[in-house]
Amino acid sequence: MRAQIIDGKKLAAETRAEIAAGVAALKAEKGVTPGLAVVLVGDNPASVSYVTAKEKACREAGMYSREIRLPAETPEQVVVDTVKALNADPAIHGILVQLPLPKGISEKKVVDAIAAGKDVDGFTPVNVGRMLIGEDCFLPCTPHGIVKLIEVTGMDIAGKHAVVIGRSNIVGKPVAALLARKGPHANATVTLCHTGTPDVSVYTKTADVVVVAAGRPNTLTGDMLKPGAVVIDVGVNRVPDATKPKGYRLCGDADFASCAEVASAITPVPGGVGPMTITMLLWNTLESARKA
Repeated sequence: MRAQIIDGKKLAAETRAEIAAGVAALKAEKGVTPGLAVVLVGDNPASVSYVTAKEKACREAGMYSREIRLPAETPEQVVVDTVKALNADPAIHGILVQLPLPKGISEKKVVDAIAAGKDVDGFTPVNVGRMLIGEDCFLPCTPHGIVKLIEVTGMDIAGKHAVVIGRSNIVGKPVAALLARKGPHANATVTLCHTGTPDVSVYTKTADVVVVAAGRPNTLTGDMLKPGAVVIDVGVNRVPDATKPKGYRLCGDADFASCAEVASAITPVPGGVGPMTITMLLWNTLESARKA
């Protein structure tokens, strides 16, 4: 068996076209331009690159984008006050604080300051709680994108066994909750594996869907899979490779070659989950503007 490659770039492009059409319609019908504010504290190169990508995506979708850059030494209260000012700004429908924050600034205090109605990352306790009890909320972007990627494989996961490897608050825990909730493209029986799980393969060998988000290459290999399983690889790791100009290559948490021989469908790295994260951020921002 050779797995179908789940093309995250293609799905992201199609979804962004839908978002752009929704933005245009909102402007025409209500005169409202969805606005996304990104707060960047410090100059972490990865964060700067990610913020630049978000701004580009906003422009392409016809949204208003505002970037607020603060020095790394900015006092915590100033960052919190900046967020609160954006809460009160009617031109802003979504607020994103780029993580990680510099040492000395509490991520919890800053994220908790974001109004739930503008928390388009889906990180605040209010939105997380609403997600867990099935209320309307902003779904966290990467987990929401993962659900969309599984959906395009055509697999109905209701009643299926889904294994999530990794229990982070950003991916592992929320995607497990989304897959288990009642409703379409959900209702799976979910097993959450983590560093305390003695033998992950005991669970993956019976899984119809495996979402691997452990942050470690080769966490999942082909011999750990049930034939025909769907594999969603969330990891992005740098592996030394002298043949590459930068001296490294990117790989996921799954051993792509061996998993692709057993799985029915698998996401590549890069080009799988990554493109969907920013896309679902735009999705949430548009939804927020529609409710304004």
